[in-house]
Amino acid sequence: MPETLRHLDIDKALREYELNLTLDRGRSENTSLGYLSDLRRLLGWLAESGVQLRDVTLDTLRLYLGDLHDLGIAPRTQARTVASAKSFFRWLTTEGYLDADPAALLESPRLGLHLPEVLTVDEIDAMIDAIDPLKAEANRDRAMMEVLYGCGLRVSELTGLEISKIYATEGYLVVRGKGDKERMVPMSESAVECIDDWMRDRARMRVSPDARDILFLSSRGTALTRQRVFQIVRALADAAGVRKVISPHTLRHSFATHLLEGGANLRAIQQMLGHVSIDTTQIYLHLDRTALREDILMFHPRNRYDK
Repeated sequence: MPETLRHLDIDKALREYELNLTLDRGRSENTSLGYLSDLRRLLGWLAESGVQLRDVTLDTLRLYLGDLHDLGIAPRTQARTVASAKSFFRWLTTEGYLDADPAALLESPRLGLHLPEVLTVDEIDAMIDAIDPLKAEANRDRAMMEVLYGCGLRVSELTGLEISKIYATEGYLVVRGKGDKERMVPMSESAVECIDDWMRDRARMRVSPDARDILFLSSRGTALTRQRVFQIVRALADAAGVRKVISPHTLRHSFATHLLEGGANLRAIQQMLGHVSIDTTQIYLHLDRTALREDILMFHPRNRYDK
């Protein structure tokens, strides 16, 4: 009988699994290398999240895939990641390291045309209303939701958002996106007010030295992780009775969809999302910042909706 998973040497298991791939299953060297690379990435994420291999569940793996999606990992790479995880956990179960296979029901993302979930304005408002006002993190979570949806940020952009890049009086923030490029994003009055409320709470916290300029903090005074943001969003969806499978990226997609449906200029939305191909700074040098802000805020539900 193999050693129990509790005392399993992960490196040893990967070596045994690699032999299984190449000798028993006849996988090509490239396929084996791809699977092992995917698994090491997953194991690193589990370690960072404080999850032991023996405690992995289907929800854990879905959370990981949500993170890959939020990071912009291509659907084909996500599909290979699913195949790698299913193969590895099936092997662990077959070898007796696990009693049940947590990846058995894990679904691969559809390739080709894919329409992500979109939340209605009512569903987003219900999630914000579901925040318990008595909890210490209430103002933080409300500000986080307003910024995620109201500004259409990626989750990595949210967790890295700096206080020094927020210009509340002018009504915009500067976010560092993919390729280390910065872009200006207009904020609604709701977002500005919620950030102000959270900043008063934040001022009473003991902040980690490396997070002094980070806006959103954990209860320990450190920067929020992407995993924690995902958990907060999912918990609020559950509390609000939203049955759709969502992630922080769902709020970003809903932001863009609602603006398009409302009649906002597509070019302005692309710039807001950071999907332009030329340097962001050069774009804004030739753009009327006030006109952009008015165009976005005119059509955004958080400014038109009668709360």
